[in-house]
Amino acid sequence: MNYPEVNQVNKNLYIGGRWMAAAGGATIEVLNPATGEPLAEVASASVADALAAVAAADAAGPGWAAQAPRQRGEVLRRAFELMMARREQIARLIVLESGKSLPEARGEVAYAAEFLRWYSEEAVRTAGELGIAPAGAYRIMTIRQPIGVALFVTPWNFPAAMATRKIGPALAAGCTVVLKPASETPLTALLLAELFEQAGVPAGVINVVPSRQSGAVVDAMLRDRRVRKLSFTGSTEVGRVLLAQAAGQVVKCSMELGGNAPFIVLADADIDAAVAAAMVAKLRNGG
Repeated sequence: MNYPEVNQVNKNLYIGGRWMAAAGGATIEVLNPATGEPLAEVASASVADALAAVAAADAAGPGWAAQAPRQRGEVLRRAFELMMARREQIARLIVLESGKSLPEARGEVAYAAEFLRWYSEEAVRTAGELGIAPAGAYRIMTIRQPIGVALFVTPWNFPAAMATRKIGPALAAGCTVVLKPASETPLTALLLAELFEQAGVPAGVINVVPSRQSGAVVDAMLRDRRVRKLSFTGSTEVGRVLLAQAAGQVVKCSMELGGNAPFIVLADADIDAAVAAAMVAKLRNGG
């Protein structure tokens, strides 16, 4: 079956502002989890493709960092507006590739877009600090600078929100990005790349490389000295592996790892409110 939401998405890798097939022509078959029906075939990045994305991000870094914070903020604001203008298309795409219900998907799009609006305003608030040394003889100045190329690895369950919550602050700070989305839900990430391009993000600032070779691709990028930041949302097991790999180049890490945090209901609780909260906080995306 053909779906307009899927047909409108470019299925290639997005590297250096160009859409391209994977080296060797490898692809990922994206399935509708509700039916098992194939939705699309998306380019599957090789290690060489991933390192090309790192090179593109590194080359674009100085120019993006040199842009005025206000300019970076305006680009993020335009991306927010574009995302909201196409929110129904994005929501339906999320439904198709993740199996999320349509009301939940619409909620995710609004949530995801809000990260872009928030960081469009925060882009101009990266002020440093000026203090006096304890001895009193010196002044200490602290300035904030972009860390460099940031590698983002995102999960399947929030394909839009987990991308924008990482990309928004990175772009606001003047960093460039390589995004490796989950193999199950690459279409949303590729559509976001198109929206960022339309918003005025320069070539190379955002690169999107879905891949079936997740372990090899991410390991190769973490071994590249040009990658200075890793943000990963996923399982604790994989997080441990990535932290070990990142240690080799002393890559700064932000990890949101899985767990089984308890939901405690005390004796004097409002049971109806507790049940409603449990449904939202603990059983969302339960299938």
